[in-house]
Amino acid sequence: MNTPDNLSMKILFFGDIIGKIGRTAMVQVFGELKKKYQPDVTIANVENIAHGKGVTAKTLTEMKELGLTCLTSGNHVWKKENVVTASEEAGICLLTPANDPRTTQAMRAVKLRVGSNNLIVVNLLGRVFIDDDNTLRCPFKEIDAILADYQDGSSAVLVDVHAEATSEKIALGWYLDGRAAAVLGTHTHIPTSDVKILPKGTGYVTDVGMVGPVDSVLGVKKELVIEKFLSNGPVVFDFPEDGAVEVNGIYLETDDTTGLAKNIEKIQEIVIVKN
Repeated sequence: MNTPDNLSMKILFFGDIIGKIGRTAMVQVFGELKKKYQPDVTIANVENIAHGKGVTAKTLTEMKELGLTCLTSGNHVWKKENVVTASEEAGICLLTPANDPRTTQAMRAVKLRVGSNNLIVVNLLGRVFIDDDNTLRCPFKEIDAILADYQDGSSAVLVDVHAEATSEKIALGWYLDGRAAAVLGTHTHIPTSDVKILPKGTGYVTDVGMVGPVDSVLGVKKELVIEKFLSNGPVVFDFPEDGAVEVNGIYLETDDTTGLAKNIEKIQEIVIVKN
């Protein structure tokens, strides 16, 4: 990691990376964005990185070799390989939702040393429209417990809240205003226009958006999704292999003194992936 300037930490965060086409797009654009923003930390949500659902050691290794610092995820992360084994084989920090009972203690949060400061990264999973089995712990209470365990008064805190309901994400943003550097929503793949700094200093966006194909429905081949709606029956989803890809992310700059947001900007690049 670069040594930050004496007043701020610079962070790049990328939304849900969709399959091979998303990974390829990241390879194409990542160097350019690093040169532009000079980040100290780079983070991406990878719950859909292995052909649309889950992670593998191979796909995580690709992200490690690309130069990402830390990875977050969501409810689909467990769909393929064992996440603990895959992340260990890849040698990269992978977080799974802290309030999901399947998450190990080591994967519920991480404290990264960045120059003379720390960044605590947390991944939470929303419950509205997701928790059908009523197994998830309350994300609001979970983040309180994590902050009590990890916060030392001088660390910045970044929360990836992976949730379906906009209301749940917005409420969590207000709940953490003044206690987190940023609350960044993921999961719904559509970037929202509410990028802002809340009154007490927390950067916020309801959904960062995806790193996935433009010519799709949330990353899936559009014809398959239309067929599913028309037939109301089972359809096996597949993903485009080439074409235009939107790379959605957030640039966040935090104040080393307060641990809160100084600046937050939306990133959206379109790159062409050729098969």
